[in-house]
Amino acid sequence: MKDVSEQRYYLVREDVLTEAMQKTLDAKQLLQSGEVASIWDAVKKVDLSRSAFYKYRDAVFPFHSIVRERILTVFLQLEDRKGTLATLLNTVAEAQCNVLTIHQTIPIQGRANVTLSLDVTAMNRQLDDFIQQLKRLDFVESAEVISSGAS
Repeated sequence: MKDVSEQRYYLVREDVLTEAMQKTLDAKQLLQSGEVASIWDAVKKVDLSRSAFYKYRDAVFPFHSIVRERILTVFLQLEDRKGTLATLLNTVAEAQCNVLTIHQTIPIQGRANVTLSLDVTAMNRQLDDFIQQLKRLDFVESAEVISSGAS
């Protein structure tokens, strides 16, 4: 299996997705729409195990959510070290992304969560390359595309 930093994204037809992948997409939609308040509620509603949801949640995305808009929201979990946010934002700027919003939690147990909303209209690389670049930063524990859309 490839290292996470070397993985690429592919477009596949819905009918070739496993049932668990399809249900994961359904659960993510329920969460995004606010119809349910928690992952537990979402997986119950679509009859999916939580372990299957966690297995696929960072791996399957609806096509329209990635390409419809040029605004990307990325959720990152970072080690709490001096200068990490500055380095992260520098990486975003080098990719020609414009930061629209930043939300950072207070670090707990040496970890902080950061959500970035980015205008990627002028981005100078492919989306999957950009996400993999973020994941390769030594202080980034995870990076996940959580939405792509704005008013």
